[in-house]
Amino acid sequence: MNWTDPAAIGYPAVFGGVLLGSIIPIVPTGAVVGAAAAVATTTDHLSLPLVILLSVLGAYLGDVVTFGIPRLGSEAAFRWISRRQPAERLERARDQFTRRGWQLVVIGRLVPAGRIPVLLAAAALSYPWRRLLPAALVACVLWATAYALLGILSGGIFDSPLIATLLATVLVLLVTVALNLIARWRRKTKERV
Repeated sequence: MNWTDPAAIGYPAVFGGVLLGSIIPIVPTGAVVGAAAAVATTTDHLSLPLVILLSVLGAYLGDVVTFGIPRLGSEAAFRWISRRQPAERLERARDQFTRRGWQLVVIGRLVPAGRIPVLLAAAALSYPWRRLLPAALVACVLWATAYALLGILSGGIFDSPLIATLLATVLVLLVTVALNLIARWRRKTKERV
């Protein structure tokens, strides 16, 4: 492996960063995708389609692991979650997953801090693998595309890969903060009603 070749570092960093951040949310995965897309847009070191593909694969595998671990021990996971929730709330959640689980999985992936609670709830409520896998794939494609577009936007504004990468990271963080503020506002509005 040639460590002076940016692709030799870039592609594994994109895949590994997104995979790790999808399992253990310590890596800002959206920023990884946006920054890699910005580099792909402003240089010939990375291929944009490959960045998106590796982002989708890393996110998908991470989501499958995040769902799979509690799903395999679904009785214990359900007992752990049910200790903290009223029975009527659990029944309502089970009903929502029965009626529109694929939508919850997709929206959970797109909303900051929504993915892990949705996947854990789906696993604890024994949401079927045959429904989760295609929904998670669609969610990961939409997610990777959205964050890559932020990177493309920043790469289109600046020719410098460094500035484009920084702008992509800032854009991703701003979008994340804005979505969190909107979600918080909606929760408070619902609580008042």
